[in-house]
Amino acid sequence: MKPIDLLELVSLAAIWGASFLFMRLGAHEFGPMAMAALRVTVASLALLPLLAMRQGLAELRREWRPLMVIGLLNSAIPFALFSYAALSITAGLSSILNATTPLWGAAIAWIWLNQRLTPLRSFGLLLGFAGVIFLAWDKASFKPGGSGWALLACVAATFCYGLAANFSKKFTVHIQPLTVATGSQVFAALLLALPALWFWPAVQPSAQAWGGVILLGLLCSALAYLLFFRLMSRIGPTNTIAVTFLIPVFAVLWGYLFLGEALNLQMALGCAIVLLGTALALGLLNRPQAAAAKA
Repeated sequence: MKPIDLLELVSLAAIWGASFLFMRLGAHEFGPMAMAALRVTVASLALLPLLAMRQGLAELRREWRPLMVIGLLNSAIPFALFSYAALSITAGLSSILNATTPLWGAAIAWIWLNQRLTPLRSFGLLLGFAGVIFLAWDKASFKPGGSGWALLACVAATFCYGLAANFSKKFTVHIQPLTVATGSQVFAALLLALPALWFWPAVQPSAQAWGGVILLGLLCSALAYLLFFRLMSRIGPTNTIAVTFLIPVFAVLWGYLFLGEALNLQMALGCAIVLLGTALALGLLNRPQAAAAKA
C-alpha cells in the first residue's frame, strides 16, 4: 500500500469516526428523522454537481430502482437509527457496534449468496457477535431512560449495512461508483423528506446542531464516499475494509476530546473481541498452515 493510500485510509477512518460525534451534537435538537434527512440532503447537494460534471446523471435516472434500495438500506434507515442511538449512548459505543457491519455482511452473504464460510471464519462470526452481547450485557435496559432500544437500533443499522453491501454486490456492480454514492444519497433524501417534515423540531436548533448536521453531510457522507470508492478502486475491497478497525479508535478519541466520554474496561475488551471476530470472519487472519499451503 502506498503512503498516500494509507493516509487516505486513516483520513477516512477519522472522518467516519467523527460522524458519531456530530450525531451526538445535533440529535437531541433535531431528532433522528430530521437529522438523517438533512445529512443525506446536504450530501446530495454536494455530490450531484460532481456527478453532472462527469456525465453520470443519465445513469442515475436509468438505474433508479437499485439505487433507491441502496439509499434505503445504506443511508436512510441506518442514519436514522444511529441518530436515534446518539440520544442515549456514547459515540464510542455506537462506533464499536458499527464495527459489526462486516459480520452481518459475511453472514448474509453465506445465507443469501451461498458464499462458503470456513470453520475459522464461522468462529469469527460467533466471536464477533459474542463481543456485542458482552458490550450490551449490563446496558440493555428497556425501562424508561435505559439504553436497550439504542443498542438494538445500532445492531439493526449494521444489519441494514450488511444487507446493502450484498445487494450492491449482486445488483449494482455494473454502475459507476460515483453514481451509486450520489444516487444512494439522493434517494435517501427523497425517502426521508416526509418523515423529516412530520418530525421537524418545534424549537429552532442551535448553530452547533446545524454545524454538526452540515459536517455530517459534507464530510461524513459526501467526502467520505468519494474517499471510500477511490480506495476501493486503488487498493481493493479487502484492504479498504481495514477502515472498520480504525473507526472506533477515532470515535472514542473524538468523544473523549470533545464530549468528555470515557473508555472503560468493558468497552475496551468488547471492542477487541468484536474486531478480532471481524478480522477472522473476513479471512484477514489466516492460519499459518493455510498461508504456507497457498505459498
